[in-house]
Amino acid sequence: MDFQEGAKRIVADYVDAHLDKSDPPVTYDVYVVWFAKTLQNWKALLSTTLPDGKYYEVTYNGDKGEAYLDPYLKVGNMVYMDGWEES
Repeated sequence: MDFQEGAKRIVADYVDAHLDKSDPPVTYDVYVVWFAKTLQNWKALLSTTLPDGKYYEVTYNGDKGEAYLDPYLKVGNMVYMDGWEES
Protein backbone atom coordinates (compact mmCIF):
# COMPACT_ATOMS: atom_id res chain seq x y z
CA MET A 1 0.00 0.00 0.00
CA ASP A 2 1.27 3.48 -0.85
CA PHE A 3 0.60 5.34 2.40
CA GLN A 4 0.74 8.83 0.93
CA GLU A 5 -1.64 7.95 -1.91
CA GLY A 6 -3.99 6.39 0.63
CA ALA A 7 -3.92 9.57 2.72
CA LYS A 8 -4.63 11.68 -0.39
CA ARG A 9 -7.63 9.48 -1.21
CA ILE A 10 -9.01 9.87 2.33
CA VAL A 11 -8.72 13.67 2.09
CA ALA A 12 -10.18 13.82 -1.43
CA ASP A 13 -13.16 11.70 -0.35
CA TYR A 14 -13.76 14.02 2.61
CA VAL A 15 -13.42 17.20 0.52
CA ASP A 16 -15.71 15.86 -2.22
CA ALA A 17 -18.36 14.99 0.38
CA HIS A 18 -18.19 18.47 1.92
CA LEU A 19 -18.14 20.69 -1.18
CA ASP A 20 -21.22 22.85 -1.61
CA LYS A 21 -23.38 20.89 -4.05
CA SER A 22 -25.01 24.11 -5.32
CA ASP A 23 -21.63 25.41 -6.61
CA PRO A 24 -20.28 24.42 -10.01
CA PRO A 25 -17.89 21.43 -9.98
CA VAL A 26 -14.27 22.31 -9.11
CA THR A 27 -10.98 20.69 -9.93
CA TYR A 28 -8.33 20.55 -7.21
CA ASP A 29 -5.26 18.60 -6.18
CA VAL A 30 -4.43 17.08 -2.81
CA TYR A 31 -0.78 17.23 -1.78
CA VAL A 32 1.31 15.97 1.13
CA VAL A 33 2.96 18.67 3.24
CA TRP A 34 4.65 16.30 5.71
CA PHE A 35 4.79 12.53 6.20
CA ALA A 36 6.37 10.23 8.80
CA LYS A 37 6.24 6.46 9.30
CA THR A 38 7.32 4.59 12.41
CA LEU A 39 7.01 0.82 12.47
CA GLN A 40 3.44 0.00 11.41
CA ASN A 41 2.08 3.53 12.05
CA TRP A 42 2.18 6.71 9.97
CA LYS A 43 0.98 10.29 9.98
CA ALA A 44 0.58 12.77 7.13
CA LEU A 45 -0.32 16.45 6.97
CA LEU A 46 -2.05 17.34 3.71
CA SER A 47 -3.72 20.25 2.00
CA THR A 48 -5.50 20.98 -1.27
CA THR A 49 -5.17 23.62 -3.96
CA LEU A 50 -8.60 24.98 -2.97
CA PRO A 51 -8.34 28.52 -1.53
CA ASP A 52 -10.14 27.59 1.71
CA GLY A 53 -7.31 27.64 4.29
CA LYS A 54 -7.97 24.04 5.33
CA TYR A 55 -5.45 21.33 6.04
CA TYR A 56 -5.83 17.73 7.10
CA GLU A 57 -4.05 15.29 9.40
CA VAL A 58 -4.35 11.60 8.55
CA THR A 59 -3.05 9.12 11.13
CA TYR A 60 -2.86 5.38 10.56
CA ASN A 61 -2.86 3.01 13.53
CA GLY A 62 -1.27 -0.17 12.21
CA ASP A 63 -2.16 -2.14 15.35
CA LYS A 64 -5.88 -1.61 14.74
CA GLY A 65 -5.80 -1.22 10.94
CA GLU A 66 -7.60 2.14 11.28
CA ALA A 67 -6.99 5.56 9.76
CA TYR A 68 -8.19 8.78 11.39
CA LEU A 69 -8.85 12.11 9.66
CA ASP A 70 -8.68 15.45 11.47
CA PRO A 71 -9.63 18.50 9.36
CA TYR A 72 -8.29 21.89 10.46
CA LEU A 73 -8.77 25.50 9.42
CA LYS A 74 -5.81 27.88 9.42
CA VAL A 75 -6.75 30.86 11.56
CA GLY A 76 -3.55 32.87 11.38
CA ASN A 77 0.15 33.14 10.70
CA MET A 78 2.46 34.92 13.14
CA VAL A 79 6.05 35.93 12.42
CA TYR A 80 8.74 35.67 15.11
CA MET A 81 12.15 37.18 14.51
CA ASP A 82 15.48 35.52 15.41
CA GLY A 83 16.08 35.61 19.14
CA TRP A 84 12.40 35.32 20.12
CA GLU A 85 13.25 32.54 22.57
CA GLU A 86 15.50 34.81 24.65
CA SER A 87 14.01 36.47 27.73
